[in-house]
Amino acid sequence: MKNKLWTKDYTIITLGSAVSMFGNAMVGFAISLYVLDYTKSPYLYSLYVFFYTLPQIFAPLFAGPLMDRFSRRRTIYLLDATSASLYLILALLIIFGFFSFPLLATMTFVIGIINSAYLVAFNSFYPMLVSDGNYSKACSVSSTLETVSYVMVPVATFLYKAFGILPVLIANSACFFTAAFFETRISDVEKARGEKASYSGKTYISDSLAGLRYLISEKGLLCISLFFFFSFFANGATTVLTLPWFKETYENGEYTYMSVWFFLGVGRILGGFFHYKWRIPAQAKFALSLFVYILSAALEGVYLFTPLMAMRGMCFVMGLCNSTAFNIRVSSTQAYVPDDHRGRFNGAFLMMTTGGTLLGELTAGAVATVLPMRETLSIFMGVCILAALVFILGGRKHIKPIYNRKNG
Repeated sequence: MKNKLWTKDYTIITLGSAVSMFGNAMVGFAISLYVLDYTKSPYLYSLYVFFYTLPQIFAPLFAGPLMDRFSRRRTIYLLDATSASLYLILALLIIFGFFSFPLLATMTFVIGIINSAYLVAFNSFYPMLVSDGNYSKACSVSSTLETVSYVMVPVATFLYKAFGILPVLIANSACFFTAAFFETRISDVEKARGEKASYSGKTYISDSLAGLRYLISEKGLLCISLFFFFSFFANGATTVLTLPWFKETYENGEYTYMSVWFFLGVGRILGGFFHYKWRIPAQAKFALSLFVYILSAALEGVYLFTPLMAMRGMCFVMGLCNSTAFNIRVSSTQAYVPDDHRGRFNGAFLMMTTGGTLLGELTAGAVATVLPMRETLSIFMGVCILAALVFILGGRKHIKPIYNRKNG
């Protein structure tokens, strides 16, 4: 008899994460529009993105060992409750006239720390709630929900244009409080792990560095992580260039942007449905992942040079590629890494990818002062393709045993 995926605990964590994803998708885009409208400066917009990304370089590395020693479940709902409080405080500060860009940058920095610690805790806890043989399905559910949450972007745009930033901040706070409530209802499945109360500073530092040592010792995981460092480096260019390019190029460019990227979401949803219903043969996962890594980067490097209809078609294919890449990478690595190393591995991996994102954002912003934004994006996607050839194809001997394994 096959194990059931939708257990009580899995259903609760899925509902909780879906609610917080919806809130984050809504507030992230609305605040981006607010910063662009408030500052009228692409430089300050990139600085805002920088302050959100910066703490995600170092926070995951130090959060990882804590997640391997203490309750991941408790960490998840406490961090969601804290996020809810911060967004509510930001709304109140705006109401009473205390808003400023330095204040927003500071709040963004703190939220970046919280979000990165949450991701380490969630990614390390989530596999414990998935029954044997269902991890690939669970990854497709997570990927699809994240994509569906982007429907909140047009909702956020409407609310922002009609009523300003305040309703969006308050709604996001409510989403986080709701998610925290759901997460308190999850069973304490970590009892067997226990909590190690005695924890010296020396041990903590050693455990923090252990994530990097483990990553370096596992050549397959290292090659995967190095590729995703450069993949997120390229995505950093997308983050700081794409929305400003659409706003500069089209009247009401944010709506054009949404109409194009909507098709990326459709591709991701259909890809998630495919991975939920059918399994990719284990022996095909490595070759398929290499193909979608290269194809997705190639399309993203050229799509801004094409008519809008072609952009939408390319984004649809990119969505299919992204869903497949996510499913193979997450299901394979999380099944491969032992539970007592999972927090530290996730912390080290997140540190590398967010470091790549931050470096990409800063570099792209600088390059775009010299070159047009479209050409800049093309260069960054070329770097991503080169990284796929060097680290994925070049490291195939070590990656195939991770990707081409049966992991549910």
